[in-house]
Amino acid sequence: MSWWHDLPADEPFGLDNLPYGVADLDGGPRVVVRIADHALDISRLAEKAGMESGRVWATANLNGFLDQGPEAWASARTWLQETLRGTERSDCVAENLHPLAELTMRLPIEVADYVDFYASEHHATNVGRMFRPDQAPLTPNWKHLPIGYHGRSGTIVLSGTEIVRPQGQRKAPTDPEPVFGPSTRLDIEAELGFVVGGRSALGEPVALADAWDHLFGVVLLNDWSARDIQAWEYVPLGPFLGKSFATSIGAWVVPMAALTQARTPLPGQDPQPLPYLTGSTAYGLDIDLEVDWNGSVVSRPHYRDMYWSPAQMLTHMTVNGASLRTGDLFGSGTISGPEKQTRGCFLELTWSGQEPLTLQDGSTRTFLEDGDTIILRASAPGPAGTVIGLGECVGTIAAART
Repeated sequence: MSWWHDLPADEPFGLDNLPYGVADLDGGPRVVVRIADHALDISRLAEKAGMESGRVWATANLNGFLDQGPEAWASARTWLQETLRGTERSDCVAENLHPLAELTMRLPIEVADYVDFYASEHHATNVGRMFRPDQAPLTPNWKHLPIGYHGRSGTIVLSGTEIVRPQGQRKAPTDPEPVFGPSTRLDIEAELGFVVGGRSALGEPVALADAWDHLFGVVLLNDWSARDIQAWEYVPLGPFLGKSFATSIGAWVVPMAALTQARTPLPGQDPQPLPYLTGSTAYGLDIDLEVDWNGSVVSRPHYRDMYWSPAQMLTHMTVNGASLRTGDLFGSGTISGPEKQTRGCFLELTWSGQEPLTLQDGSTRTFLEDGDTIILRASAPGPAGTVIGLGECVGTIAAART
């Protein structure tokens, strides 16, 4: 029975989605697409169809496919949807479907460079009010350019990977000297991660009109943050050890082509950005997230509230001539909105620890304790009333290794 023909509209992993991942299968890791609670081995499906191009999926990551560019991405998606919606190859589809419960997933891309942005006006304003109460909450440059920092690509980990509590220097304002030890203010940042495909030449900026040609898809991303380490180290050069110990991403890369119905205008940019950041391709995405802390949903951020567009972030990232590499990943920065229940990190939700949260089990939290589990989830509108799911991004905190 071709059960995938009869998926309900509210199935988040229906045929309008088809996110890519990498799973361990017989013969080694290969690229798959998710259909409901199954994964389809698309390299074997392509082989049966006599497609030599299917070799690009018989690999341990998506990078080879990403390097082929937007025309190849579109052709592959069309072939997959036509094959799955038709009946001619239903037997071949069925024999290459695997229950997710029986699979081990892998990091879907080999990460090249990693950049994290700071694109939420609400998040930046809240942080400014906490740490610079006697000054304007936004720095003078914030509304003129997407602010970001380079992270550490080698510490991008797959959802489900244990997060070891980081150690480092920290110094509270009242302490006479810094001390060394495990972070006591360990936080999350609920974000989207944008997966880049197609290289650009060093010295040649990517124009805003061309930015989406390099934006293959999106993953859920949790930028774990040691706020006490970060607070002591970030002046004058910004985040370093307070961020670089781990960043989790989900197992499923949702293609941008699946998010056409989620395109939405930006909430308004004033003053208007400089010309290289201005154009019709500077739009946002209507994606709803939720943050689950030990089984309690404590926040529901909305990506449509973000000030800077993904295309603007990519364009600014290359405007100085920096090159893109296939497998580059950049994070949106914390996704926060105007209401407390839409704040995307615990620094904001607890107002720097002054307003503890009570979880469903009656326990209270300000920052993460050992053993705590965080799950990020997200969804977006699809065509004809369908839902596009982004899966989950999960992490559990382990004690520091001293």
